[in-house]
Amino acid sequence: MKIHTFGAAKDITGSAMIEFPVEETFVKVKDLKSLLFQKYPDLVKLPSLAVSVNLFYASEETIVNKHDEVALIPPVSGG
Repeated sequence: MKIHTFGAAKDITGSAMIEFPVEETFVKVKDLKSLLFQKYPDLVKLPSLAVSVNLFYASEETIVNKHDEVALIPPVSGG
């Protein structure tokens, strides 16, 4: 599965796009996040981490297909 990363998530993973192996064809967002937290423990330190699937914000229960476009969106701040 290809996952786009932005901001602090990009800094933590070291890349704007990561290839993440997912054994099952379908997985829930909450399960995907759990797997990502195991591989990249510093992601847990983010106060929030939104996930988008096919350009729409996803809930924890959203089903992700390994061919979907997935992005990790950390909290943003600005002025």
